[in-house]
Amino acid sequence: MLIPLAQAEIARTTPQELVASGSWTAYGIGQIEAELKALSAPSGSTMVIDASRIEAFDSVGAWIMEKLRRRLGEESVGVDIRLLKPEFAKLLEVVGQEDIHQAGTAKQDAIPVQNWRESLGRDTAAAFEQGMALLGFIGECTLAFGKCLAEPKRLRWRTVLYNIRSAGFDAMPIVGLLSFLLGIVVAYQGADQLRQYGANIFVVDLVGLSMLREFAPLITAIIVAGRSGSAYAAQIGTMAVTEEIDAMRTIGIAPLELLVLPKIIAMLIVLPLLTVFADVLGVFGGMLMARAQLAVSYVEFLDRFAKTVSVTAYLIGLGKAPVFAAIIVTVGCFQGFRTHGGPDSVGRQTTRSVVQAIFLVIVADALFSVAFSALDL
Repeated sequence: MLIPLAQAEIARTTPQELVASGSWTAYGIGQIEAELKALSAPSGSTMVIDASRIEAFDSVGAWIMEKLRRRLGEESVGVDIRLLKPEFAKLLEVVGQEDIHQAGTAKQDAIPVQNWRESLGRDTAAAFEQGMALLGFIGECTLAFGKCLAEPKRLRWRTVLYNIRSAGFDAMPIVGLLSFLLGIVVAYQGADQLRQYGANIFVVDLVGLSMLREFAPLITAIIVAGRSGSAYAAQIGTMAVTEEIDAMRTIGIAPLELLVLPKIIAMLIVLPLLTVFADVLGVFGGMLMARAQLAVSYVEFLDRFAKTVSVTAYLIGLGKAPVFAAIIVTVGCFQGFRTHGGPDSVGRQTTRSVVQAIFLVIVADALFSVAFSALDL
């Protein structure tokens, strides 16, 4: 038959001396915490705790003992715990160190950065670190792609076809609708100005060149970045949190070959096709608005379109699509692999992937514009 341990107790023998006894455990601690809150001593004195009569001691009792020592310390009262069994003293030391570490971390997190230069430096260092990690990720993807070229059987074509459907075919309605509306808006905004000068027919130049060179590839890339890029980051991030990626490495499956390369190949195929689809719908929307606002017939519109919009303008817009595709997939997968911790990290990395992908797409489009202007294209 087990003999129950005595409840934890603490008694004052002298104004500066306490005797702790009983079971200082989760089951035996009882109401002693309320008694400890009432304990006090003159400031500048030392409180001696005789712990020789403590029969059992666990992390709960150690935490309460450490809490008492910390509270009296804030009141400028020293605490001297004597005659505690060596194994109990070791546990008290570990709990005290962990409590101090957590308190220090919380205090550090709570202090706001007052110096803007320090904040700028931290942000710059973090951006540089992330940029270097992204370059490393691109290098790993390039090596994995090289292995697949050397051994084509390593590439999972069924996964490629699935990503073509999810990122391409399923995105056609939203891409087509927004491109059609954008063509209408461009023609409508230019209609009033062109009508004043009797230059109605030049709406064809406005719609054709703006849609084929700039708006169609850019709006398509932004839509796909928000739709598919975020999905890639969320998918890989969830797998990272649930340790599925670690399980792949354990059984000998390369995560890049299974999760990244099929997405890159699929996006390099579908984004140019979606851009062509956006070109057609955008020009069609502009043609409808030109007929309604400027009395430019469909025949006149198409005749002028064939004469003024060159194949070069079409190829310029189409040539941007593969670059945008590589940016979207690389950023989305990269942020997914950087996910760690809990589910909240998945949402955070997904948001970053969308923001960074759209930002880099716009930057790339600006660089294209500068380069084409320098080349007189």
